[in-house]
Amino acid sequence: MSFATLRLLPRTLWRFIRALSRDDAYSAYLAHHAATHPDTPPLSAREFYLREQERKWSGVSRCC
Repeated sequence: MSFATLRLLPRTLWRFIRALSRDDAYSAYLAHHAATHPDTPPLSAREFYLREQERKWSGVSRCC
C-alpha cells in the first residue's frame, strides 16, 4: 500500500462506520434535500430525529 492510501484509510473506515450505524443520516438528508428541494427549508436536526423515530416505531414491526 502506498502512503497516500494508508493516510486515507482511517477516514474511509470512519465514514463506513458512520454509514453503517446511520449516524450520518441527518447530513445525508441535508445533502438530498439541497439537491431535490432547494426551494423549501430543511427540517432542523431535532425535527428530523423526531420524524425518524416516528417512522421507525410506528406501525406493525413483527412477522406474525
